[in-house]
Amino acid sequence: MNTKKVAFYTLGCKLNFSETSTIARSFKDEGFERVEFSEAADIYVINTCSVTENADKRFKTIVKQAQKVNEDAFVIAVGCYAQLKPEELADVEGVDLVLGATEKFKITDYLNDLSKNEMGEVHSCEIDEADFYVGAYSIGDRTRAFLKVQDGCDYKCTYCTIPLARGISRSDKLENVLTNAAEISAKGIKEIVLTGVNIGDYGKGEFGNKKHEHTFLDLVKALDKVDGIERLRISSIEPNLLKNETIDFVAQSKTFVPHFHIPLQSGSDELLKLMKRRYMSGLYTDRVAQIKKVMPNACIGVDVIVGFPGETEERFLETYNYLNELDISYLHVFTYSERDNTPAAEMEGVVSNKVRKKRSKMLRGLSAKKRRAFYESQLGSNCTVLFEGENKEGYIHGFTENYVKVKAPWDPALVNTLHQIKLTSIDEDGIVRFEFAAEKVAL
Repeated sequence: MNTKKVAFYTLGCKLNFSETSTIARSFKDEGFERVEFSEAADIYVINTCSVTENADKRFKTIVKQAQKVNEDAFVIAVGCYAQLKPEELADVEGVDLVLGATEKFKITDYLNDLSKNEMGEVHSCEIDEADFYVGAYSIGDRTRAFLKVQDGCDYKCTYCTIPLARGISRSDKLENVLTNAAEISAKGIKEIVLTGVNIGDYGKGEFGNKKHEHTFLDLVKALDKVDGIERLRISSIEPNLLKNETIDFVAQSKTFVPHFHIPLQSGSDELLKLMKRRYMSGLYTDRVAQIKKVMPNACIGVDVIVGFPGETEERFLETYNYLNELDISYLHVFTYSERDNTPAAEMEGVVSNKVRKKRSKMLRGLSAKKRRAFYESQLGSNCTVLFEGENKEGYIHGFTENYVKVKAPWDPALVNTLHQIKLTSIDEDGIVRFEFAAEKVAL
């Protein structure tokens, strides 16, 4: 009997990658062989995202890619877009099955018949039924592992569909997180990235209630004690939930690295109010100042949205100038796109697409300037690099603990190893070159 083959494609965030990896392991437990998405497979699973309009559009392209390789393959859609608009995905030519927020974790239960369907079959719960927690982590897909610690969100940001796609805020039990972290470490993975929808809200719903049994700081302190973990990295965390106590703990931690990614979205307090964010720019300034006070070499990344309704030229320049003056390291720039069933889609003061693109380009230019300045500030310093696993045009790349990207001639022996280095120069691609501080011996 031939072993059935399954392939996966993930759109979107680190959380999606952790869940794809967990879903893939459920297929392996059922005897399936995992192959690359570009290879012939019996089943193609696409984990969708709906944060931006572009992610929606890419879905059809990915389905066509799968059909080119095997037109008879069974195509399954899961993820946020599948929960928000299951019928829309089911109507896409070639899609056979669409699973919602809770059904995706029982995916193999729906595979009794892999015959192509005339119409996509939908199994999707009401989102208020997504009130239980399913753990996940990624292994084998990347050098770093993404460890899911939290899901869902209780915030009501006016532009965001995530609460509609993932449900209420809920957390993994602390003992489960520690067990998963130990399992990841035991497999030789050197770095774990904590991920979730709103990880600073960790502890809510840990035991099926709305109380916080533990805090995010409790989680960080407990993970710092797990044996065998070389590096822990905090992914995106809301500024109002990143407490000074957590920042101070990371500064003296043996495993947590000096790298933070903190969503801002706008430097205009008026726009932050329209977005229903839970802070003003003053609090954000204080968080950045505290990080730099206790970790001067820390890398700080920022999410920012351009073109939100009501973003006048004056308010955009307020954001630009605020970010220009702030001691940050890079930006993730998102061009606002209207999402169904969000208050922002009905707001006045719509910004034209032409202006949105212009402002996005300006902020991306600012990001490049900020990243270059941060890299230059790190030249001459000694750090530790973790090398990635991909050969990119004859080079191997890696990241220091404070997220400086470095490169060296390809050497497979360096993959997934840690080395002490000294940063020396920046090349024409904006990547840092280095020299080994000692012999090439992995830590």
